[in-house]
Amino acid sequence: MNGQQNSTDSSTDGSGGGFTSSRHSPVTVLGLGPMGRAMTRTLLAAGHPVTVWNRTAGRADGVVAVGATLAATPAEAVGASGLVILSLTDYAAMYDILGGATGSLAGRTLVNMSSDTPDRTREAAAWAAGHGAAFLTGGVMVPAPMVGTAAAHVYYSGRDEVLRSHLAALTPLGTPRYLGEDPGLAQLMYQAQLTVFLTTLSALMHATAMLGSAGMKAGEALPELLSSADAIGAILRAGEENPGAALDAGEHPGDLSTVTMMGATADHIVETSASLGLDPALPLAVQAHYRRAIEAGHGGDNWTRIIDGIREPR
Repeated sequence: MNGQQNSTDSSTDGSGGGFTSSRHSPVTVLGLGPMGRAMTRTLLAAGHPVTVWNRTAGRADGVVAVGATLAATPAEAVGASGLVILSLTDYAAMYDILGGATGSLAGRTLVNMSSDTPDRTREAAAWAAGHGAAFLTGGVMVPAPMVGTAAAHVYYSGRDEVLRSHLAALTPLGTPRYLGEDPGLAQLMYQAQLTVFLTTLSALMHATAMLGSAGMKAGEALPELLSSADAIGAILRAGEENPGAALDAGEHPGDLSTVTMMGATADHIVETSASLGLDPALPLAVQAHYRRAIEAGHGGDNWTRIIDGIREPR
């Protein structure tokens, strides 16, 4: 998938996805939270007629004011476009909303940008196919205000030809990054990225609470902590020319940061947190990774050895 789309009209694409997206083809957006509204505005700005639907109709007021059309029912919304984007809380919401509109799905492409598990995503793709619709999984990797900007990118998985046929409409949302045909892949990448993101947020709040116990204001602490967070990528890249290559080879050279050394640091964080009366959940979880590796006899290996215990928990 090369990210190019030269179609200028709307037609049946022959790929099981119904209508080929064109530069100005209609798009439907179901779900008008911050992300759904941002995608709607971006599509309108790119010249696409956009039909929207939301359980709470009042959330559509802002996008209707700038050109979107509010459908009265999900079936009406689906029927308005060959490309239907879902921005919902989870996949259960898709069934709730489209369960009464399955007769409108044949020939459409559903692009579900909602968060859930990879297995539920695969089940949803099969459900869509059973009703004659093509299905793409999407994972938007920027917050709503950044949708449509140069910094935005979106992971997709599903049939490559279906994504190709809708690139003209989907590319304005963010640079498409195609992962493969398995519908669960984009969801898995999305969850993996959120694992890094959410864990980092919790770590930043834990660290801010630690410093706050000594009277340091968050306005003083966070700039210092964010500098450390920003530097992590550079540190890891400096330690290995191709990050992940040694992991793939099963190599954990302990010439820099060993499990024992990092484990001792984890112990100190747990002890400090306890002495300050802070919630120990996060530091205890990190400590457990190192203790398992040490107990398995890998104290002299690089800290990356903790992946063994993550892959095969006791």
